[in-house]
Amino acid sequence: MAKESIKARQKKREKIVLKYAKIRKKLKLSNNYKLLQQLPRNASPVRLRNRCSITGRCRGYMRKFGISRIMFRNLVAQGLIPGVKKVSW
Repeated sequence: MAKESIKARQKKREKIVLKYAKIRKKLKLSNNYKLLQQLPRNASPVRLRNRCSITGRCRGYMRKFGISRIMFRNLVAQGLIPGVKKVSW
């Protein structure tokens, strides 16, 4: 599991990105890069990282489910994800 501080930092970045999204879009369309640079660094969506919604793990993230591969495997084994079952051949 990721540290709580890293999870909190990610949530803070997500809020800042949403807050400045409209302003960033206007500045980019008007090609006003000087004012764009005045915005906080965390306002850029590039600084966001896909993280597991349960554990906060960033590696092995599955976009379709929003969780890491490890949590996905555990939840499938418990039968908590509908429409997915373990395969063996």
